[in-house]
Amino acid sequence: MNMVQCTAPRNGHRTASGAANCPACRGGRSRGYGGYSSYSASSYSTPSYSSSGSSRSGGGGSGGTAKPRWSRTGSLILYTPAQVRTLTPVRENVEILAVSQPDLRDVFLCHAWDDRQGSAKELHDLLEASGVRVWFSEKDLGLGVPMMRAIDKGLVNSRIGIVLVTPAMLKRLPAEGVADKELSALLRRERLIPVAHGTTYEDLEKVSLLLASRAGLSTAEETMAEVAAKIAELVAV
Repeated sequence: MNMVQCTAPRNGHRTASGAANCPACRGGRSRGYGGYSSYSASSYSTPSYSSSGSSRSGGGGSGGTAKPRWSRTGSLILYTPAQVRTLTPVRENVEILAVSQPDLRDVFLCHAWDDRQGSAKELHDLLEASGVRVWFSEKDLGLGVPMMRAIDKGLVNSRIGIVLVTPAMLKRLPAEGVADKELSALLRRERLIPVAHGTTYEDLEKVSLLLASRAGLSTAEETMAEVAAKIAELVAV
């Protein structure tokens, strides 16, 4: 009898669509593959893990799919175990702030000026379509405000911060003083998630080791819509 073989060793199962396209795993959970060996050369070629077991990027890790405790009944959003580890501390802060400061925005979106009408607006629109209250510079930030100070102000008034890391952002980061004490303190609070889009965390390391050390999500692994869906579910209380 012919045995249908799982395609994960070749193609990876980092998203629900990856498992759905596999003849062996179609209709069920992924078989636990999807490790970093299947990344393309433009993706995360040299991933590293912290001592706590979290991957630096939100994908990869031990493979397979998982449902975090904040996933609602009937949700079709699937996560890798590494993403669950990465996002759990952020979710814990969301829950605390939802009780102590219920009037805060859900998300502060930090982005490069050049992305304001492109990828940043796309992510903003996807989040707002999901009911997420977004602090977005096009609506909420006056001209001439330094980006890093805007991150600080935005996070004070939002439950979590999203930094959209693009090629344009990489050009701006060195001039904006990323590795300052304010940003370092915010990173330690587990309230900041980088989203790599059109670039890699290896490229980010070249301009900011501090920001690159924070685990995050990447559109090299899933679509912008899938990233936005995970963020929306993360902040829903």
